[in-house]
Amino acid sequence: MKYDVIVIGGGPSGLMAAIAAGEQKASVLLLDKGHKLGRKLAISGGGRCNVTNRLPVDELIKHIPGNGRFLYSAFSVFNNEDIIRFFEGLGVQLKEEDHGRMFPVTDDAQSVVRALIHELERLGVHIRLNSPVADVEYKDGKTIGVTLKTGEFIAATSVVIAVGGKSVPHTGSTGDGYAWAEKAGHTVTELFPTEVPIISHEPFVEARTLQGLSLRDVALSVLNEKGKPIVTHRMDMIFTHFGISGPAALRCSQFVVKELKKADAVTMSIDALPNANGEALFQKIIATMKSEPKKAVKNVLKRLLPERYLLFLLEQNDIDPQAPASTVSHEKVRAFVLSCKQFTFHVHGTLPLEKAFVTGGGVSVKEIHPKEMASKRMEGLYFCGEILDIHGYTGGYNITAALVTGRLAGINAAKYALNNRA
Repeated sequence: MKYDVIVIGGGPSGLMAAIAAGEQKASVLLLDKGHKLGRKLAISGGGRCNVTNRLPVDELIKHIPGNGRFLYSAFSVFNNEDIIRFFEGLGVQLKEEDHGRMFPVTDDAQSVVRALIHELERLGVHIRLNSPVADVEYKDGKTIGVTLKTGEFIAATSVVIAVGGKSVPHTGSTGDGYAWAEKAGHTVTELFPTEVPIISHEPFVEARTLQGLSLRDVALSVLNEKGKPIVTHRMDMIFTHFGISGPAALRCSQFVVKELKKADAVTMSIDALPNANGEALFQKIIATMKSEPKKAVKNVLKRLLPERYLLFLLEQNDIDPQAPASTVSHEKVRAFVLSCKQFTFHVHGTLPLEKAFVTGGGVSVKEIHPKEMASKRMEGLYFCGEILDIHGYTGGYNITAALVTGRLAGINAAKYALNNRA
């Protein structure tokens, strides 16, 4: 049998593409190499599935630092509010949480996966699991189908490649699609990890001095060679046995990766009190110390910072935590306040791509029609999701890009096939 559309990959973008193609009354085959669909959806948002983000489109694009502007055309056709309506139409009620993140009211990713699979079945989409694709086949500048690893050839008028990037490989994203894209004449830009924990070889990290310590609502910055911030993210972070992690660190990671191309180490800075003015903080501490001169420094300052971090910064500035407040010089207090506002340390890498939440790089968006997700290099070939050189921060931005590009790829792959039915 020849299909109108074959969609390769049962992740967020592939499921959406297969549904969109099915809605156009095309004959659709969804292939996945795993034993179940929606594996990446099932673990997203900590198993609760952060299906999209409700911020205005301009804000959304700002949270997709990797080629987010390419999505303006796509959002004019299908956007985050349409995603919300789409899921509610499938019976998945959503709720809004902090920073615009949208979750199913069930707090269960499986309810989202089940609704999508039910819709595929309702639309008569053929699904084949445990069916890894070996190659996508092209002839005379047109896509003609796929060959499975078993050697079986399946003909189709159009093919949607939705196989993801190279991050989270246990969900099936192992980078298979890049070779199929290159074979069609596409450029695959350099791949790198984003939204990934950061490694530091600083002595305090290797001694595990702060391991397991969380800092809430800090401003974490990546500095350039001149010591100026390239990016600052104000969120929570955590010290680990290898460096730093947590939302602020993950968001900074792609900038660390880029800076490490120029140097062996990159400087980062933590402002643990982003709401406080440095000079005002200094004056306040001096006044408190004057009013309680006999009290140990650590007790005078105890509400300022989490205890472990406070003791660490005192030690960094050669201040004995037990010393009476009256014995500490103004100079040392100034140095301590500076550490509270900009404690700098060096970082030396990130965990590998396989440990990243998101792949940076991919099929160059310059070679993709932005309103159709169609290849400019090969007729009948479409791309969506993380295989494209688009990446956002965690918080519903990547899944939004995946669902929007999936929708457009599916609709246009079906229209192309139906117009070219032999």
